Order: sequence, then structure tokens, then C-alpha cells
Amino acid sequence: MKLIIGSHVSFKKEEQLLGSLKEALSYKANTFMLYTGAPQNTNRQPINKELTLKAQSLMKENNIDINNLVVHAPYIINLANEKNLDFSIRFLKEELKRCEELGIYKLVLHPGSHVGLGLEKGIENIVFALNQVKDSKVKICLETMAGKGSEIGTIEELQTIIDKSENKNLLICIDTCHLNDAGYDLNDFNNILNKIDNLIGIDKIGCVHVNDSKNVISAHKDRHANIGFGTISFNTLINIIYNEKLASVPKILETPYVDVYPPYKYEIEMIRNKKFNENLLNDIINQK
Repeated sequence: MKLIIGSHVSFKKEEQLLGSLKEALSYKANTFMLYTGAPQNTNRQPINKELTLKAQSLMKENNIDINNLVVHAPYIINLANEKNLDFSIRFLKEELKRCEELGIYKLVLHPGSHVGLGLEKGIENIVFALNQVKDSKVKICLETMAGKGSEIGTIEELQTIIDKSENKNLLICIDTCHLNDAGYDLNDFNNILNKIDNLIGIDKIGCVHVNDSKNVISAHKDRHANIGFGTISFNTLINIIYNEKLASVPKILETPYVDVYPPYKYEIEMIRNKKFNENLLNDIINQK
């Protein structure tokens, strides 16, 4: 199978999508994910059409399918709580518009935290908000969450949101670290896929975030580890990455930097070789 793999990359005002693509190519990736601005604030630069067109041309030269690219919505959007819900909906609409300007039609979104309102009310708010953006052409990939605090985002909760929403452009993004921390046993990944298929539909998996976890199963903490250096294990992650049922789904690394260095080039090489490099972290730090 052709592996569709990449990582989170930067999106800087000087080169925007073109710079993101160049970074991805330096990692020997064939897909990538970006934030269109800092995930913690509302500061956004206008999308530069010229840079976007240059990026799209370079993608074709390198056989990168723009349909495999993903934008991640900023963390400040919280659709589950009524506090600042109008702001969250408005900012989500702006992000969806920016996706369209970039020609990227998948947006990963954390469903939100109900912050004491209760699960039922939180889901009600999320459904209401998603209905407000149902006319967008961009597919929103609701991410599975680790269950930290009042986070909403188990497989079952995502099913409820999708079933209740009028928005027919909803997909899901499964995150391996989040699934582990939420209590799903990734050693039995086919069972997880069967659950998703029965509740939501396996064709609704639009993106996979590939992360090891620093935590034991059911820890509800959400702390990513580098591939093979956490509790999930390299072989388990390889089995997920190369699962034939997910062959057409982009896999995105969100693993932590090693010292000040991005690990993605090295992790992607290790994943392509299907061979764990126990000296990986030292190799990254000692890179020339």
C-alpha cells in the first residue's frame, strides 16, 4: 500500500502554504497538517493567493495530493460551552473560509469541553454550533479526545454528535495517544475499527493522528511521546499505520520536538523502514 504520511508543519506569514510544503518535503513527507495561525489566539494573516498557487504547483511536481492535506482548527474554539459560543462559531466560520482559500477541504476540530455544564448539554451545544456551518464545503474531522477534564470526544460521543447534527460534512480524526489515554486498547486495534464502523462508519475516518503516549491506558492526560518511546509501542503503532482499512487516510505525526529539533524526518524514515531505532532521539539531537 502507498503510505500517506506527514506531520504537523509551520505556517508562517512570509511563505504561508508554500513554506509549509517546503518543510514537509524536507521531512520526505507526502502529506501534512497546519494551523493557519497560532492555535492559542485569533491573530491571522490574510491568505496570500500567489503563495497558495505556487504551493499547489510545487505539490503537483512532487506528487502530493492536496486532498490529503489537513488544517487543524485553533484550540481556542470551544463549541461545547455556552461561554463565548458565538465567538467560537464565528471564528470557526472564518477558519473554514481560510481552508477554502488554501484549497484544503479537511479541518480537524477538538469537539470541546463542557466545563461543568454536563455531557448532554455540551453535546447539544456542539450540535447547534456545527449546524451553523453545515453549508461549508470543508469536511470537519471531529477528533477523538483523551477525556481530560470535561473534554468531549469518545467514539461513542462523536457518534451521538454526528447522528444529531444536520451537518452532513462531518468526519472523525482518530488520535492514537488520545484513544490510549481515553481507555481504548490499541493492541486490539481491529476491535476499535469495528466499533467505529458499527457506530459511525469506517469511511468517516478522515485523518489519523499518530502519536505514542507518555501515559498508561485510561490515564486521561493527553501527553504525546515520540514514536516507539511511549507506552503504546512501535509495533502497535506500525500495525495501525499500515492497516489496510486505513490505506487511503492521511497519517499525521504530532510527536514532541527532541530538544529544539523536529523529529519528523527521522520518525517518517523509521516508519517507512518498519524498524524501530532505539537511538532515534540521540540521532536527532546529534544531527548535522
